[in-house]
Amino acid sequence: MPVQRRNTKQRTLVLDAVRNRCDHPTAEEIYLDVRSRDDKISRATVYRNLRLLEQTHAITCVKAPGGDRFDLRLDAHCHVVCTECGAVIDATVPYDAEADASVAQATGYAIASHSTIFEGLCPACQAKAHAK
Repeated sequence: MPVQRRNTKQRTLVLDAVRNRCDHPTAEEIYLDVRSRDDKISRATVYRNLRLLEQTHAITCVKAPGGDRFDLRLDAHCHVVCTECGAVIDATVPYDAEADASVAQATGYAIASHSTIFEGLCPACQAKAHAK
């Protein structure tokens, strides 16, 4: 029987911090946002609640270069990461659900899911590079 977890004030603050951002924040960015609303909350509490929210499928974790990012979108979708500034956005290309079956057939693995992360320079970093 799964353990029931009650919704705590701290967990609500963490989830609200993710909801109030649309930039795929890091755990540290979420901690700073929550800390501005409750100066008694610890970093460990925020990090623990992020993992719990991920485990309960309230948020998703994007395993991006440079560290984990958190996302409210629960559907399968791709991301783009800027290799210069680390910005993460949702990619507007269709998610390839058939890739799981193709990789499973080619490797013999029982594929449960996959994530796709494109890397490149965001428009702002491209403009900075061209200005130099």
